Amino acid sequence: MIHAANTQSSLDLGLIGNGAIAALVDARGRIVWGCVPAFDGDPVFCALLSPRLHEGGDYAIELEDMVSSEQEYLPNTAVLRTVLRDGHGGVVEITDFAPRWHQHDRFYRPVMLLRRVRPIAGLPRIRVVLRPLSEYGASKPEITWGSNHVRYLVPGFILRLTSDVPVRMVREGLPFLLNRELHLVLGPDETLTQPVSSFVRQSEEKTIGYWRDWVRNLSIPLEWQDPVIRSAITLKLSQYDETGAIVAAITTSIPEAANTVRNWDYRFCWLRDSAFVVRALNRLGATRTMEEYLRYVANVASAEGVLQPLYGIGFEKELAEEEVSSLAGYRGMGPVRRGNLAWLQQQHDVYGSVVLAATQLFFDQRLLRGDAAIFSRVEPLGERAYALHDQPDAGLWEFRGRAEVHTYSSVMCWAACDRLARIAVHLKLPDRVKYWRNRADEMHARIIEHAYNEELGYFVEALDGNRLDASLLLLADLGFVKPDDPRFVRTVEAIGLGLKRGDALFRYVAPDDFGSPETSFTICTFWYIDALATIGRREEARSLFERILKRRNPLGLLSEDLEFGEGEGWGNFPQTYSHVGLINAAMRLSRPWQDAT
Repeated sequence: MIHAANTQSSLDLGLIGNGAIAALVDARGRIVWGCVPAFDGDPVFCALLSPRLHEGGDYAIELEDMVSSEQEYLPNTAVLRTVLRDGHGGVVEITDFAPRWHQHDRFYRPVMLLRRVRPIAGLPRIRVVLRPLSEYGASKPEITWGSNHVRYLVPGFILRLTSDVPVRMVREGLPFLLNRELHLVLGPDETLTQPVSSFVRQSEEKTIGYWRDWVRNLSIPLEWQDPVIRSAITLKLSQYDETGAIVAAITTSIPEAANTVRNWDYRFCWLRDSAFVVRALNRLGATRTMEEYLRYVANVASAEGVLQPLYGIGFEKELAEEEVSSLAGYRGMGPVRRGNLAWLQQQHDVYGSVVLAATQLFFDQRLLRGDAAIFSRVEPLGERAYALHDQPDAGLWEFRGRAEVHTYSSVMCWAACDRLARIAVHLKLPDRVKYWRNRADEMHARIIEHAYNEELGYFVEALDGNRLDASLLLLADLGFVKPDDPRFVRTVEAIGLGLKRGDALFRYVAPDDFGSPETSFTICTFWYIDALATIGRREEARSLFERILKRRNPLGLLSEDLEFGEGEGWGNFPQTYSHVGLINAAMRLSRPWQDAT
């Protein structure tokens, strides 16, 4: 259990959700971020991004004279427990979750947040403060009420709070003595068909059961089980069940560093990030996520194999970017953005990302098996990869003002053709084996010639370039070079010298469109840990991994970036990339299960 005083780092947040909705809860039990009716919707809870025009954008259970709080997830679940203490011996427990369980051969996962509040000790006085805003904090919704509910008329979606708290106490935020357990259901404008108390309690029991069953089926490593389980649950909460899309993060516009304009909207599905997620979860045995994601890809890929870097969670292609003036930003650090212009970019690595994810269909017997028909649908992605492997793009870091032939993009294009050759072998298609192997070999030779800088003695960021980039740490993992290739070993060593500061890594250090980077990129640190283990520096990798685990927030979650000094989290939160890195590093570094017996 973690403890918090009256002040805390702003990203000391917990994530709750169910595949339809997600929300962030601070250390006082206040919901400060949540969109309806889905991850990319209107943030009715937007206090995290400082509304300018109205107070609110939050949902709190406020304890009078609160002096401290404690917070934890119930083990192996996405159910969050917060304990608030006042200065007079009063103690209140808040249980937060979004309902999810199997029902009628499908998942029950409504757009709904449930809270259970109970007194633990003393005579606590509380207020229920529910202040949703609409249109990105620009408006206050109209409120109506009945005998046991309050309705908030958000444009396009009506929120109804059904509760055994007296309606006037909620409407006016009046304080009252908490002398019994209370239950609050916030969701669609639908009438509950059973008492609210029994609905919340039964939902809590079923939701706990769902998550514990899900975790029970994971193939986790011997060591670092708690961090891996928390990361796996976090990744699962980032998948939108309706379509299979996986968002890069739940938030928008949390800057990569203090007082920087590097603020982006991450509530969309980057095919690259998502492919990393499903490969990590597949290694843990969560195969359904892979199948749902590949269903999503099948819906966005064109017949010609043309892919954008990202799409909306509902398959949207156009994600126009605009600044939102009604929100001042995280800690007042704007701008706040809605949409992301990266959808217009050329990022050629996406073809390799999708093919690598699809490859598992053909070799993993737990999945729906790939066959010649599916292979023929994947092949156009290889054709695009071959055509683009030596062409400039924005790269995986999405440079807005610089296009080069990035080594990582080229290698991922090679990986697409290489895996197609392997799949053709598996399917016993000799003509296609020869076709794709010839293409992959041709690409490999060209990339080696131009990506390895003989004078510097290591691989470089762009073909015929001279800069370092953390993505080069993945060359061995992708199979492009062998782990003991001296060129790769020297590249890892050069990255350690050139990009590492203390215990963390920059993505790159050269100035980009927005100046010089200031914080570490968390996934890059995990890539470095993996690479150290790959080249034989295993104990050094384990030690660094242990230190990075201590940089997670008190509930075990990671954002996109970490400060080099104090290790404070920055960037959108929680970041799927970061949790993928944690899982992969733990799986690589853990002692085998035989050591436990």
